[in-house]
Amino acid sequence: MFESDSRKACSDRALVLHSLTIPYEILTDGQHSMVVVPAQHLERAKFEIWQYEQENRPQKLPAPRITPVIQNGVPGVVAYVAVILLVALLAGESAFNRDWLSAGRVDGALIRGGEWWRSITALTLHSGLTHFAGNAGFGALFGIMAGRVLGSGVTWLAVVIASSAANLINTLLLDSSHRAIGASTAVFAALGLVAGFVWRGKLMKQDRWPYRIGPIVGGIALLAYTGTGDANTDVGAHLSGFVCGFLAGVIMTYVYRYIPLENVQRASGVLAIAIVILAWLFALRLWA
Repeated sequence: MFESDSRKACSDRALVLHSLTIPYEILTDGQHSMVVVPAQHLERAKFEIWQYEQENRPQKLPAPRITPVIQNGVPGVVAYVAVILLVALLAGESAFNRDWLSAGRVDGALIRGGEWWRSITALTLHSGLTHFAGNAGFGALFGIMAGRVLGSGVTWLAVVIASSAANLINTLLLDSSHRAIGASTAVFAALGLVAGFVWRGKLMKQDRWPYRIGPIVGGIALLAYTGTGDANTDVGAHLSGFVCGFLAGVIMTYVYRYIPLENVQRASGVLAIAIVILAWLFALRLWA
């Protein structure tokens, strides 16, 4: 009726049958054990054992809440502003006798032709002071928020990867003539990063469903308020940036044990800057 490699499992079920005065016998060959009952008691014994197993199924424990190590998000924000400011100055001076805007902007046809680096370089280009100031301000705000829980290095590496992926996705979804510049995709990737990490890591009280979706609703509300703008706003890039950042935030909860490590933060920060530099080397073809 019931067979198991565990003698204890058979004994537990035999105890149930004993309490119900159902006759039984435990047979064993040294490796396997089996509980058997007379044929006339078989159906009742099966039902009682099934009921016992249902009542004693191991409970799935909820995923533990993450207790983040609060870190300094300022260095990452300083580096972010410094990078986009440096690119603005170099582009304005046509450094290295290159047209930085033409070389680095998102261009649907060229990206589809293999110029992947444009999805990264475009994040550092801006059309004017207002454009630059808006992205610097909101990027600093959301970057500080993410950096506090994920650290500066990991935050900006995740933002670079998520926002460049978002630019690629947005480009593939739009017409090949699509062109764009600006760090706003990275800004909303940082916002999505916070929302995804807070939601999956259960940093907020989530005992009831309205609280469980709170971080998501809050992130979408900020996206709608700050990311839809006027007719010139690339809403698709903002949305895809938020979604890719959100997914990155969820992933961070699975590897969080490594994130507070100083070596991880340092290596991530260096890698984030190296990715941007490498992309610009490809864009400007400085070896030519």
